[in-house]
Amino acid sequence: MPFSVATWNINSVRLRLPLVLQFLQDHQPDILCLQETKCPDDLFPREAFHEAGYAHIEISGQKGYHGVATLSRRPLTEPARVGFCNIADCRHLSTVVEAGGKRIRIHNFYVPAGGDEPDPEINPKFAHKLGFIDEMKAMRAEFGEGSASLLVGDLNIAPLETDVWSHKQLLKVVSHTPVETEGLENLRRSGGWSDLMRHHIPPSEKIYTWWSYRAADWRAADRGRRLDHIWGSPDLEGDLRDITVLKEARGWERPSDHVPVIARFDLD
Repeated sequence: MPFSVATWNINSVRLRLPLVLQFLQDHQPDILCLQETKCPDDLFPREAFHEAGYAHIEISGQKGYHGVATLSRRPLTEPARVGFCNIADCRHLSTVVEAGGKRIRIHNFYVPAGGDEPDPEINPKFAHKLGFIDEMKAMRAEFGEGSASLLVGDLNIAPLETDVWSHKQLLKVVSHTPVETEGLENLRRSGGWSDLMRHHIPPSEKIYTWWSYRAADWRAADRGRRLDHIWGSPDLEGDLRDITVLKEARGWERPSDHVPVIARFDLD
């Protein structure tokens, strides 16, 4: 069986616990990285995940907002939580897992959405987002001597023209403005990260992982964006077997507006 890592902005882990458990049963990823868990650590549904076979859990949560969690069928070691922009809002968690003879550090991120107005002078949320992306440059893709790195999560930016339903119409919309897309791509390149989704699916093809709740019929409109990402150190490119964007999850009962993305690697 290949080693697999999934990422999913769940938009409240307790509210959508049945969906997560069904996903784990059907797809059985080795690792599931959740974002926007909206759950303090003491109320996180550990027991339900233990019963599902995910005995190894690291969390960084808070009441009502943000929060990330990493669930694993394999032991997780060396947990680390980094704060950004001098704000303690539970947006990062990293752990180490062993697969295929490699020690892989997995960074699980929930980048700030940035509000509605793409002007940092008048919108503190957008200024926070840009500052967060700038500070993320410290997260480099470390690899070699039996180690590798993954960076996954809701990065809240759709960097390529084919990552949105309309490049021209979204150029002034938060998540696809040039200052965001250029900032994210500069971060990725300077950190030595490979965009594994685009390594497997060519940039000429559309990819969406998010569809707004505002659409009366999200499937018919299909106005999506690729806000969820899987990056890796370059040595993992050759091990990547496939990438699955589980679009059907957007149509589940009481769904998140994001869908799971699964990467499978020939590491076991």
